[in-house]
Amino acid sequence: MTVEIQGRTVSYIDTDPQNSENRPVVLFLHGWGAPAETYRLLLDHLAGYCRVVAPDLPGFGGSAEPSEPWCVDDYADWTVAFAAALGLTKVILMNHSFGGRISIKLLARRPLPFEVERAVFMDAAGILPKRGAKYYLKVYSYKAAKKLCPPLARKMQGKTGSADYRSASEMMRRTMVRCINEDLTHLLGKNPVSTLLIWGSADTATPLSDGKIMEQKIPDAGLVVLEGAGHFAFAEQWGLCSRVLDSFLKK
Repeated sequence: MTVEIQGRTVSYIDTDPQNSENRPVVLFLHGWGAPAETYRLLLDHLAGYCRVVAPDLPGFGGSAEPSEPWCVDDYADWTVAFAAALGLTKVILMNHSFGGRISIKLLARRPLPFEVERAVFMDAAGILPKRGAKYYLKVYSYKAAKKLCPPLARKMQGKTGSADYRSASEMMRRTMVRCINEDLTHLLGKNPVSTLLIWGSADTATPLSDGKIMEQKIPDAGLVVLEGAGHFAFAEQWGLCSRVLDSFLKK
């Protein structure tokens, strides 16, 4: 399905556009480089007892890129506009990875134009990692090369960036830099809803330590650790994850 939001075409999944059975509505925000269709296992399961709405965020899947580099607040503003366009007034806010950044921003807003009943964070981003001298040497070397020797900078960019960064367009690279360099830890305490945290113990993209910080900072939060699972923990241990989700969402 598609809709126009802020002059851009947006692709999204909606498992029950009319909400024919008046069921709870899950608004799902996906991870970086992983559009909504990536989460079909999860979305189809939730559709058994919820209406599930999952947009492709701008710059991913079937949704057009922003016209300028965005920050997390821009994505939060866009999510509010998307919810309004679909007439969503009460949601369960669920996310994975990058979607966690947007959710943290939304849950800290007062007032928010739609009600959030509860939230689910899965291997969510939002906490700035501790970085050593090696990281900053790499960053400043690249910045120097970009000014003094652009061809060298292009070679360094191809070798030093993450896979997500290397595969992104120039616009989305600049967007990524703006988003990941913002630490949202200070906003966690403003989350007013009951929040389920699901984390893979072997996640290297958003490590388990992030989940533990979120559990500590969010006033009403509980952390479920999926042992041995990585960044897509929900898929790696789907049996256990689905039972945990059902228990939390069917309360």
